[in-house]
Amino acid sequence: MSGKVYLVGAGPGDPELLTLKGARCLGQAQVVVYDFLANPALLDLAPAAAERIYVGKKGGDHTLSQDEINRLLCDFGKAGKIVVRLKGGDPFVFGRGGEEASALASAGVSFEVVPGVTSAIAAPAYAGIPVTDRRCSTEVAFVTGHEDPTKVSSSINWPALAGLGTLVFLMGVKNLPDICAQLITHGKSPQTPAAAVRWGTTSQQETITGTLESLPRLVSEAGLKPPAVFVVGEVVKLRPEIAWFEKLPLFGKRVLVTRTRKQASKLSRKLRAMGAEVIEIPTIAIQPPADPGPLNKAAAQANTYDWLIFTSANGVEAFFAALQDAGRDVRALAGALLAAIGPATAQALKDKGLLPEVTAKSFVAEGLLEALKGQGLAGKRVLLPRAAQAREVLPETLRQWGAVVEVVPAYESVPPKGAGQNLAEALARGLEVITFTASSTVENLLALVSPADRKRLQDLSAQGKLTVAAIGPITAETARRHGLNVQVVPEAYTIDALVRALAAHFNRP
Repeated sequence: MSGKVYLVGAGPGDPELLTLKGARCLGQAQVVVYDFLANPALLDLAPAAAERIYVGKKGGDHTLSQDEINRLLCDFGKAGKIVVRLKGGDPFVFGRGGEEASALASAGVSFEVVPGVTSAIAAPAYAGIPVTDRRCSTEVAFVTGHEDPTKVSSSINWPALAGLGTLVFLMGVKNLPDICAQLITHGKSPQTPAAAVRWGTTSQQETITGTLESLPRLVSEAGLKPPAVFVVGEVVKLRPEIAWFEKLPLFGKRVLVTRTRKQASKLSRKLRAMGAEVIEIPTIAIQPPADPGPLNKAAAQANTYDWLIFTSANGVEAFFAALQDAGRDVRALAGALLAAIGPATAQALKDKGLLPEVTAKSFVAEGLLEALKGQGLAGKRVLLPRAAQAREVLPETLRQWGAVVEVVPAYESVPPKGAGQNLAEALARGLEVITFTASSTVENLLALVSPADRKRLQDLSAQGKLTVAAIGPITAETARRHGLNVQVVPEAYTIDALVRALAAHFNRP
């Protein structure tokens, strides 16, 4: 029985520019065949069990030839697999998607085309260059800057192009001098504004502006390499006024996020919104406790506690899962009061339809204890479902106040499988910022790296070449104890405050 192949446009680089349909297709894929220009972050949208196959397509350096890619797609489709062919930009805009679609059609394999945002419009837009603007250009042409090398002669209509308003060339860095010369020869003014945008829509974006006459020299002097788009026309003059992306607070910063895969999304999203390139290396995997008995027992007798105190959103999720497994719901907590260590934990309770009586202003045990003062805890039964490994200051102080405290392991934090290799690759690429949101993220990160890489992290942070950001003082102290120079600690121990503190650190409000 034949499967199905989805030819999906991955967009120009910013992972948030993937279409909703593209994300849905990735979510059901059994095989993902992807290119160099497809953002690796998009691979995380596919199921963990999906096979991921890299086929290159980087500036003539192809892991597989186009014919081999076509056969690969057909073979998987005939084998009954759901395949996503993830292509940079749009499949049909100089992406050879038409050739792949023809091969699938000839082989009798079912397929769909999912258009993507092409870099021809997205890269200029992120550089502050609208490809059309009624004040200066009402027409635009997209042109390949790299024709089929097997063709005897060029099929580009240079005289016609020279008379058009805006021209956008893709894959034209190598041929830029010839492109400019052809346009000038066929009537385009040498003083026509022009720009080259490399890695558009990503934190590596680089924009060079000039004229048809000067741009080849400027690009050569800057050492600009592919991938890049080349824009010709009066619209380039609008860049100084409406450029926006490169002015974002964290533009160009490569930031490592060290949270669980599930929790990383909020921090990553906010960092990307500020222009950062985010590398997610989860250093924590959340798993059930080695012995779930105490948690299950506590959930079954939830109505016997006077207070339930939660120190993380993970603890909330684990407790309520156990409550449901015990055949009970929130009505079992009718007589109990609730306390949360911070806004994120309080929000996790609110998501369950519950409002905590006490929420700590600071995301540390000491802050929660401060908030609990005067609550009359003496003689009260207190349940504390938390991580299997945690500081003892909270239960010990509560007992000193006369409370009867029952601590139950709700979950365990362990290093995720395969993270070490991903981390080594991230270090090789170079990092400018590392974020830590819990002491366990520090300890797990350093457990994943080699002694040489650990020493490198310590040296880079000591030299100020690597900014270390911790969500609060306890996490910061753990990082310092392991030889890292912590430079950013927000006043409020929240994700929002951490992102704002990073922006302030780089003096970009």
